Amino acid sequence: TIANVVRKLEETGAMAYTTVVAAAAADPAAMQYLAPYSGCTMGEYFRDRGEDALIIYDDLSKQAVAYRQISLLLRRPPGREAYPGDVFYLHSRLLERASRVSADYVEKFTNGAVTGQTGSLTALPIIETQAGDVSAFVPTNVISITDGQIFLETSLFNAGIRPAVNAGISVSRVGGSAQTKIIKKLSGGIRTALAQYRELAAFAQFASDLDEATRKQLEHGQRVTELMKQKQYAPYSIADQAVSVYASNEGYMADVEVKKIVDFDAALISYFRSEHAALMQQIDETGDYNKDIEAAFKAGIESFKATQTY
Repeated sequence: TIANVVRKLEETGAMAYTTVVAAAAADPAAMQYLAPYSGCTMGEYFRDRGEDALIIYDDLSKQAVAYRQISLLLRRPPGREAYPGDVFYLHSRLLERASRVSADYVEKFTNGAVTGQTGSLTALPIIETQAGDVSAFVPTNVISITDGQIFLETSLFNAGIRPAVNAGISVSRVGGSAQTKIIKKLSGGIRTALAQYRELAAFAQFASDLDEATRKQLEHGQRVTELMKQKQYAPYSIADQAVSVYASNEGYMADVEVKKIVDFDAALISYFRSEHAALMQQIDETGDYNKDIEAAFKAGIESFKATQTY
């Protein structure tokens, strides 16, 4: 609920720099239609003052339904799925307001009060799919506007894989441009491993005899799937991610039981945080990756495995 989200933001001190614009299910359709635009205007205020703002729309499917209700009441001609013909414009004019503005624009907007700073507004729209149908009208509209999408699947969620990201459908048009050097270098094989594993796992159910290469690929996929599990409200730093992914890529988890992968990963990160604190801090600050960091990872993981404390 909204109250739970606000409570969590207050617990972590995030409400000091957060604004919540709420239009609940009981509110009029007009309010649900206008709320995202109101929130966007507030975000633009900070962007235009040379600050970086993030706006999360949860969710634009409800706004589209509210707009459909209003349009039908106004007797406007319905189109696909009874939405009005301009439902694409409804979301495009909202999401395209997320942008970066130049230092000159900020200086002009603030009448010279802020100089030498650019501002940005990043939009994270959320869309609800019906029965996992990502090809429906509103989802495809938003996908065509955004720089990629993360598709969360109900079946994965119910199977205990959380966050329930479908690696096959989830894509990014930005790619490595939005990643740090170390994550860009190390994470390339993770998405491929997950996508291939889920494809192979579907066929493996019907195969009685698997060759050695397929079996190893399935086992690696199982471990990567376990590694990607994450508790709610427990974000990983860049250094934490780098250590975990490096250990997986280099086969250091191949001899660890699948059910112990999560514990192994937690113990490994804790070990690096205590024994290699300077290295982890350097990675968090710079996001750099070189042969020295690679050698430190290798030596650190080998010494951790020698302790047998996982």
